[in-house]
This record gives sequence, C-alpha cells and structure tokens, in this order.
Amino acid sequence: MSEAAFEEVSVLSSIFCRDGEFRLVRQSDQDGLVVQINCAGEGDRGLNVSLVFHLQPSYPSCPPDISVSSTDLSRTQCHSIRQKLLDRAAGLTPEPMIHQLVQYLQQQCVALTDDHRGGTEVLKDREQEEAWTAVLLLDHIRSQNHYVGLLERWSQQLQLTGRLLLGCNILIILQGARHNVKEFCRRLKTAKVDVDSSGKKCKERRMSVLIEAPSPSPSQDRLQGFVVKNYVSSPELSAAFHELELTGLYEQILPTLT
Repeated sequence: MSEAAFEEVSVLSSIFCRDGEFRLVRQSDQDGLVVQINCAGEGDRGLNVSLVFHLQPSYPSCPPDISVSSTDLSRTQCHSIRQKLLDRAAGLTPEPMIHQLVQYLQQQCVALTDDHRGGTEVLKDREQEEAWTAVLLLDHIRSQNHYVGLLERWSQQLQLTGRLLLGCNILIILQGARHNVKEFCRRLKTAKVDVDSSGKKCKERRMSVLIEAPSPSPSQDRLQGFVVKNYVSSPELSAAFHELELTGLYEQILPTLT
C-alpha cells in the first residue's frame, strides 16, 4: 500500500471519530485496505448509510471499489448511489479521494431526505427504471471455464439475463436494470477475468459496448438465464438475434462486426 493511503486512513479515523463511524475492516499487503464509514445526511431526519471502501494496493492510482447499504433506503436506491459514487471516483484525479466521496454521499442523502419530506419520491422513478439491453464485444476468451463461470455468477448477482455467443466475434447480450448492466460492464473492465498469451491473469481491457437501448416489453423478452451458444457463420449469428427478437440491434452492430 502507498504511504498516501495509510495517511488518508489515519486522517479519516480522526474525522469520523464518533462511536461506530469508522472501522478498519481489513489490512493486507496482497488485498490492500478495507474501511467502513457510517454516515448520515444533515438534519434531524438524515438518512443513515454505510459505505465500505476497498483500497487496492495500487490505490490511489486506481479508484476504490465501493459498496453501499442502508436501513433507510431501498436496495435499488443503494445501487443507484453506489453507481454515482463509482462514476464520481472515476472522474477524480488519482489522489486520496475517500473524504470527497463521503461528502458527496452526504449531499445525496440531503437530497433524498428533502425528497421524502416533500412527499416527492424522485428516486421512485429510478427504481422503476426501464429494462435495458446491451451488446458487448469481447477481445478474447482463453481460460473459458473460469471466464464463463465469472460471467454466469455476475449475471446471477446482478439479476441479469444474457447470451454469450462464441464464434468469429465474441458477443454478450445482456438484459436487465440499466444500472446493473453498467455494473456488469464495470466489473469486466476492472476484474481479472482471463489469462493473457503468457498465461498471466488479465483484465478485459478491450471490451466494448457495441450498442445499448431500452429492452422490449417483458412479454417480448426471450432471454432466460445466462446461456452460452456457439456459432460458425454470420447467418447463425443473425438467427440467434432473430430468436430473441433483437434483429434491429443486430443490423445496427453488423457494420462493426464486418
């Protein structure tokens, strides 16, 4: 771990010094630091939120992973706040950023509290967020059992359905809540999912999102579970999209594939 990370944790323990506000969960040379900060929005009816930051050994060169939980917010709202924090972290300069992220979270809590007080449930629309479809292009899959196992597990955790189409191009079709689709993509970019040509674990840095759009209505949604399917020709690939009633998306990505 960098000296800056240790200094930041020390400062945070001083700032969040009330009983139960700060906890160093884990410290290891291999996995880095995990800290938990329990905070609330300002005011008498501030929302209680728990943040867990996982600082990798390379932090702050790379942003922290973050989890959000709360007894006052729904699971969907926690997912939404987590994504906002991850996006915020990705946009900051690579320097200690935990305190900035906590302050940003507290601002979000104030906004949520105001929404509750006024009786306007702004985030309710987000909870009813339309289903989303995305088509991803992968660069390679060498360690197929490991890689596919991760994709299946993530799809279950994020309540996504999908197809992994293996052929000349490696494509993933995903359907589910938009923020969960984006979380799936984030994991692909940041986790070591495969091995490189020398056999070393590597990330899917060349994954690209070919297209994303609102899903068909639930009655038209043909995706069930996460299914792996091989194809050997363009007509077979086209048929796979047609079976899912996604021919329009296929026609839009076809120029990229050819």
